[in-house]
Amino acid sequence: MKYIYLMRPKHYIKNVLIFLPLFFSGKFLSVNSIITVVVAFFCFSFIASSIYILNDIKDKEKDKQHPTKCKRLLASGKVSIFAAIVLICFLILVTAMIIYLMKMPLVAICFLLLYIVINIFYSFGMKNIPIIDVFIVVCGFILRILYGAALFNIEVSNWLYLTILSISFYFALGKRRGEIVHSGEKSREVLKFYNQEFLDKNMYMFLSMAIVFYSLWATDGFLVSETNNLLIWTIPFIILICMKYSLIIEGNCDGDPINVIFKDKILILLMFILIIMLFYILYFSG
Repeated sequence: MKYIYLMRPKHYIKNVLIFLPLFFSGKFLSVNSIITVVVAFFCFSFIASSIYILNDIKDKEKDKQHPTKCKRLLASGKVSIFAAIVLICFLILVTAMIIYLMKMPLVAICFLLLYIVINIFYSFGMKNIPIIDVFIVVCGFILRILYGAALFNIEVSNWLYLTILSISFYFALGKRRGEIVHSGEKSREVLKFYNQEFLDKNMYMFLSMAIVFYSLWATDGFLVSETNNLLIWTIPFIILICMKYSLIIEGNCDGDPINVIFKDKILILLMFILIIMLFYILYFSG
């Protein structure tokens, strides 16, 4: 069980972005496509787990000095570095075998490799460079979208790309804000370059942009003709979700998107309603 915990499976929710290109393409009801994207989801998740473990190995000594991170399995000594390295090798081997067996498109493999490369750079120094640290986190979200699209040779719409780009910046900056407010600059070296005022201004700039880009997508001429203009009714739920999320991270929260989503039932309910609405509009309203 401790090795599963070391893999941080709760963070796999970020990889749901891989499903979005297929979902918005209108081909989500294909059984073969669903099987392919689910298998690809686990490939990306195993690679992400390898990066998390690598980062924990790199930060082991520093985490020992942190009030909460000292409880992590490597920092606390519950898992040895050797065992962690073996787990990384196992995850990479399993992923490589799956990629070979499913004959994953070369472009998708390239996006997967790019994700590995940028996160290795992140772990070994770039996470301490202001702005660059946030940009790399955002790139991780964008690569998930591109990876999901490459699996089926789907073109990512401009509005989807811009919406995910903007909301990713908001999430990343919100996490930095939460770390400053609740843990102080000592929790992460790069935080000494940030301040709450800077983070607040940029967070809400990107949040506003995300809502605008989504709204432009929902009122796109082609989609309006295909969905009887019903997508416009999802915009209020997007606004409600954004407002609820903002309320949470400005309270007693560390700003981690995963913790925010899992700990608030109202937010989960709003997101569930939005998913049901989108599924009905895109697949059954035409």
